[in-house]
Amino acid sequence: MAAVEPYFNTVRPFTLDSAAQFKPVPPVEFNTKKGSAFYELTAAVYKEGIALTSDHQIIAAFWDCNPFAVQNEGHLQYGSKKISPGAHWLGIAGIACEKTNKDFNASMQIYTAVSIGLMDAFMCCWDEKFRSNRIRPETAIRRYIDPAWTPLLQTPPFPEYVSGHSTISSTSATILTHYIGDNFSYTDSVETNYGLPPRSFKSFRQASEEAGISRFYGGIHFTDAIENGRTQGQKVGEWVLKRLR
Repeated sequence: MAAVEPYFNTVRPFTLDSAAQFKPVPPVEFNTKKGSAFYELTAAVYKEGIALTSDHQIIAAFWDCNPFAVQNEGHLQYGSKKISPGAHWLGIAGIACEKTNKDFNASMQIYTAVSIGLMDAFMCCWDEKFRSNRIRPETAIRRYIDPAWTPLLQTPPFPEYVSGHSTISSTSATILTHYIGDNFSYTDSVETNYGLPPRSFKSFRQASEEAGISRFYGGIHFTDAIENGRTQGQKVGEWVLKRLR
């Protein structure tokens, strides 16, 4: 497939000075030598993939959020439509508004803030993705460790660093925590229409952290992309709240 949104950083942001405003630290330097930092990151994804626990498989599937998964059946190729990461978090916002009995005006304020955060966070993330243009775990593992290895989740058609789900989940959690509060327990039933059972969380931050690590369990991200994406997303969320206030 063609790369998804390689020029997204040229779109005008809602609140950011530019898409590069919260540029993350550079990714771990590419190095195929055993014992190097990059090789160890790659080996960690490989080891996780061949020894996945059932709990980790459930988490990876719950946060898969692949809006267009491509599948091959013989000579036929087709796409399966699912919910996107952004739509998942808007669904969480709706659950939180309903549980806390927010009125129309308060609900619209929360939906708007989360939507603005999603847009600007994706823009920051994509700006870095096509700057660093880092290889995906699937490609690195097949080339340098095991040619037959496949990840649990389908590798998406855009660069690896930083993790988009980690970034936008952290942004959304920061914004929702501001409006709803910390230690807010809820049950996420957004994915039930796609055959996935609900999951319960004690806070938005707990959910965002699980969303991030799900990409490691699924075999599509290295851990530094997850951790640094989470940091970038929090900065965007705090910035959006500051601008809206």
